[in-house]
Amino acid sequence: MSEEFPSPVAAAGRTAAAALDDIDRQILARLLKDGRISVRALAEQVHISRANAYTRIGRLVAEEVITGFTAQLNPQRAGFGTSAYVTLSIDQNAWRDISRELREIPYVEHVALVTGDFDVLALVRTPDNQLLRQVVLESVQAIEGVRSTRTWLVFDEVRGRGAAWTA
Repeated sequence: MSEEFPSPVAAAGRTAAAALDDIDRQILARLLKDGRISVRALAEQVHISRANAYTRIGRLVAEEVITGFTAQLNPQRAGFGTSAYVTLSIDQNAWRDISRELREIPYVEHVALVTGDFDVLALVRTPDNQLLRQVVLESVQAIEGVRSTRTWLVFDEVRGRGAAWTA
């Protein structure tokens, strides 16, 4: 099944996105594919000088398009065999305080404010179910403003293609 999606350029026009040209998008795509690529190899692949590549990467970092450089890990092989999505229902106007506290809890990997039947979705990765229980019941539920939580264990994961960084 093939769906038509707007190009990244058209879609970016709907948000307050940084002005990215085709070269910027190619740089982003290659960095996402291989975060360890040398600037020299990157410059060769996108057909620009090394100085231009350094300048563009610096600008993308300064504009917070690139927010960091990191390795992608296999959680299970790294010792985090239990993953769960935890949904939270929270008091109105409590998001800022709750998100700040969730960020400080070990094993909470990602937190998002969402719409729907609950308010917050958090991804938690722990070495085992006992530690997951401790994180949810003793840390997350103890945060002021959290009314309730629900937990869904993850049985398997696959990575999607991600955003289309080139038009």
